[in-house]
Amino acid sequence: MPGPPLCRRATLLPHCHDIGLKSDFRRRSFRSYELVRFLCDAIAKIKTMRRFVPAYLDPASRLGEILFGLIMVLSVTLAAGLTVAEGRAGVRQLLLAAIGCNLAWGLIDAVMYIMNCITVRSGKMRLVEAVQRAPDTQTALVLIQDEVEPELQELLDPEDARMLRQSVLKHLASARITRKSLTKDDFYGAIACFWLVFVSCFPAALPFLIFSRPHFALRVSNFLLIALLFLVGQKWASHVGRSRLAAGLAMVAIGLVLVGVAILLGG
Repeated sequence: MPGPPLCRRATLLPHCHDIGLKSDFRRRSFRSYELVRFLCDAIAKIKTMRRFVPAYLDPASRLGEILFGLIMVLSVTLAAGLTVAEGRAGVRQLLLAAIGCNLAWGLIDAVMYIMNCITVRSGKMRLVEAVQRAPDTQTALVLIQDEVEPELQELLDPEDARMLRQSVLKHLASARITRKSLTKDDFYGAIACFWLVFVSCFPAALPFLIFSRPHFALRVSNFLLIALLFLVGQKWASHVGRSRLAAGLAMVAIGLVLVGVAILLGG
């Protein structure tokens, strides 16, 4: 069957081109919608976890987890950027490196948190047993002085520190030891560690979802990580009463130095 006349073909070509543009626009709009919906869901979960994480991690632990996570992701992405391919393949490679680093470091921190809980709880049980087996009161007080918050006792007057040790001895002498290896709160704390590391470092992966040029996306990711280091420094300053600007700049400098050391040592 003969095709349409040449003039009819000519009129059909722009129409087909418009259909292709509309289809491509719809696909891109759908991807953008999915990304926006994913980000909205993530923000809602972050708001919920903001109340969960402080229940199990103190401020120093939270800032430490975020700092170590940022340094690791910055090191991994910079190292991966040295050998990354061009185009979408390179962007996908960096995206996998950033997300993989987030997941791996979050899992490592969660496991280390559980191991630390076991170690601390075992140390407390050994202290109670040692105090109860002490041959005299003075020996028990020396054990308490060495093990129970020595940093706190240094801030007290000698008489107040002595009264603190005697109060602790009074409670430990008759305490009944409940042996537990792991508790529900230990696992909740591990989840908090994983979530904090993953979420705090997730902004570093966003440029690889948005931009198609790997090296440009890497620069944007590095900028976001450096900005997060600055914010961590400011947050640290609010806890220790230092200058927020100076602490933020110092944290950026320390982070970049540690990243450089890690890369030079093959990390």
